[in-house]
Amino acid sequence: MDLGIAGRTALVCGASKGLGLGCAEALVREGVNVVVVARGAEVLNAAAAQLEALAAGVANKPFVKAVAADITTPEGRAAAFAAHADYDIVVTNAGGPPPGDFRDWDREAWIKAVDANMLTPIELIKATVDGMAARGYGRIVNITSSSVKAPIDILGLSNGARSGLTGFVAGVARTPIAAKGVTINNLLPGAFDTDRLKGTMAGAAKKTGQDVEVLRAARQKNIPAGRFGTAEEFGAVCAFLCSLQAGYITGQNVLTDGGAYPGTY
Repeated sequence: MDLGIAGRTALVCGASKGLGLGCAEALVREGVNVVVVARGAEVLNAAAAQLEALAAGVANKPFVKAVAADITTPEGRAAAFAAHADYDIVVTNAGGPPPGDFRDWDREAWIKAVDANMLTPIELIKATVDGMAARGYGRIVNITSSSVKAPIDILGLSNGARSGLTGFVAGVARTPIAAKGVTINNLLPGAFDTDRLKGTMAGAAKKTGQDVEVLRAARQKNIPAGRFGTAEEFGAVCAFLCSLQAGYITGQNVLTDGGAYPGTY
């Protein structure tokens, strides 16, 4: 299916690996120009080279730009907008806060989590949404977490910060921008086979004293799909939410977890 977004330009954050890179790859396959941002220049440049090779085989030859910067800082956001001013698509994504016991987190830890996983996406929305509305098209996808619907005890920092973003998006997505072709949705990953999952499993192993592989097997057993997801699958869902066909979907929390969430709503 042609998603109708070839020639559009996307900002994809946290795109040097994992789910962010999966989203960038899916968009490039659809002919979308991408500006990819991440903090580590070496890994980011390798990812950009991978994306450029992919773009070479796409009909309209979309461009790829890499910006090595911390998107959670004003300077990092300025660098992203210096690379391209008017984005049609924005995929917000920042590394999740570390797992742990809430008793060990001080005010600084909470502020850092809120700044990265709530306030940074809000700043990116604020910087782009009016321009999108003026041009009559815009797609913002926030990568959050399945913990927004089913909190994970050792991810309290993430539970709190991402839930704050979820509440904000629920309101702003339903303002008059919705009638001007702009959608804002949250994409909630469950267990995907990424470095983030490995870190979370290592934290759980340390807390419980169990072997990591035992915990991985038990986690997969509790997923109806019987496995962890892939970045490619996640990217495909992201690309669809950015499509012309998804223009009637806004203010939603799209759960991608292999059926792990047991609720009806």
